[in-house]
Amino acid sequence: VTSSGTRVFVADRVGTFVAPPPIAKNNVRCFTASALAMSSSGGAEEKPATKVRNFAIIAHVDHGKTTLLDTLMNQGGHVSTSERLMDSNDLEKERGITISSKYTSFPWRDCVFNAVDTPGHADFGGEVERVLDMVDGCLLLVDAQEGPMAQTKFVLSKALQKGLHPVVCINKVDRPGVTKLGCDEVESKLFDLFANMGATDSQLDFAIVYASAREGVAHLDFHEARRLCGGDKADKSVAPLLDVLLDRVPPPPGDPDDEFKLLVSMIEHDAFVGRLVTGRV
Repeated sequence: VTSSGTRVFVADRVGTFVAPPPIAKNNVRCFTASALAMSSSGGAEEKPATKVRNFAIIAHVDHGKTTLLDTLMNQGGHVSTSERLMDSNDLEKERGITISSKYTSFPWRDCVFNAVDTPGHADFGGEVERVLDMVDGCLLLVDAQEGPMAQTKFVLSKALQKGLHPVVCINKVDRPGVTKLGCDEVESKLFDLFANMGATDSQLDFAIVYASAREGVAHLDFHEARRLCGGDKADKSVAPLLDVLLDRVPPPPGDPDDEFKLLVSMIEHDAFVGRLVTGRV
């Protein structure tokens, strides 16, 4: 998407930079959902790059990634009629796990979040590696009772190798057996894991948020998060987590006046519009 309009682009293969071919001035076809937000008049307006945040949610299987993304979308104003909205295909619904990565956009404050839900199962680790090339930050989700698991180590290593600065979210603090001491032990294990994987000083300075995706609660203080889990629905919010992401995830780099290029990460097919290409501009 450029200031003068949209262009057609063609992807020959996944993982390559592609530039748009020459097109007639009045023959433009393209679809985008990455950096658009609804204006006060109801129409879509393009957001500058400084108002965009691209991040992925990474974690071990069944640590609550898809449920948390549903909650973040609801906080951003999306009204969902079903749980696990991002798990859209039949096999994912049947098995209750995420198999393929999917992205969505939602507004927060005066910015637009482009979020990617990733698989947590080891069999689909390649999906995570591809997606991390598209984002500028990541949210590392960890179960408050299980702590970092095998796939946690894998996805974290890939994120650190790509120079990302993860935000840590300790999830499922609403469970009866979760204590502040137990969360402190999880934090200590995570710090050791970061250090053993060669994290830089800035990557070791990660933010920690306590959350319950199922209850729709997130807070920087453990005891306050636990209190909100048992409180009124009107008091529950994941705004503190979104604010941390807004502060910690950098805006996408790039020059809007430079030549258009796209790093293709996913190719899909839609029965209505045909081939869909998802990638990083």
